[in-house]
Amino acid sequence: MSTPTPRRRPSKAVYRRRRLVALIGLLAVIGLVWLFIAQPWNSVAAPTPAASTPVATPDPSTPAATDAPATDASGTDTPADEATDAGIPTCTKDDVRVEALTNQSTYAADENPQLSIRLTNTSATDCTINVGTTSQTFTVTSGEDTWWRSTDCQSEPSDMVVTLTAGQTVTSATPITWDRTRSAVDTCQNANRPKAPGGGASYHLAVSIGGIPSAQSAQFLLN
Repeated sequence: MSTPTPRRRPSKAVYRRRRLVALIGLLAVIGLVWLFIAQPWNSVAAPTPAASTPVATPDPSTPAATDAPATDASGTDTPADEATDAGIPTCTKDDVRVEALTNQSTYAADENPQLSIRLTNTSATDCTINVGTTSQTFTVTSGEDTWWRSTDCQSEPSDMVVTLTAGQTVTSATPITWDRTRSAVDTCQNANRPKAPGGGASYHLAVSIGGIPSAQSAQFLLN
């Protein structure tokens, strides 16, 4: 009678290979379950409608550069180049309506006017316009007297070229605050600039952007 041959135990290398195969299979199953439940593609945000894009505005009182400069590190105007490549024409005064806005029509003695710009593409085609601080001007007058210009003490102006789609309206994201003083390029650091008279005095705000002026000024009163 022959003696049965003892079964040889698998080597450690075989055990390691078996465990590795089992682990890979488990990870594959977990990955499929996660993809089915989590659906990560659903978390991708939909493109923001162009109409919700605000016009870049200077900081209150002292206009400054926009948060999103239009130039890259080499100084190339990227948005403008893209618009040119796409064949989108530059907006003209016949394409865009520019409006001067104030947040109130009358201000109490302790209130400062908040000034904004609104743009509307009144044409039937898209066009591009520079809405950066280099192309924005806010001017406050009273009669023939110019009291304040946003460009007098502007800091680090920059460009931002955007596309206005046909019929689109956009408004300044952040208003500029007029501190009710007279501006001049040589008084930017002067804390004692002359204060604009109140008592019901009438003032007018005119604006310009992208070389296109507002058709009308916005009137307001200071008490």
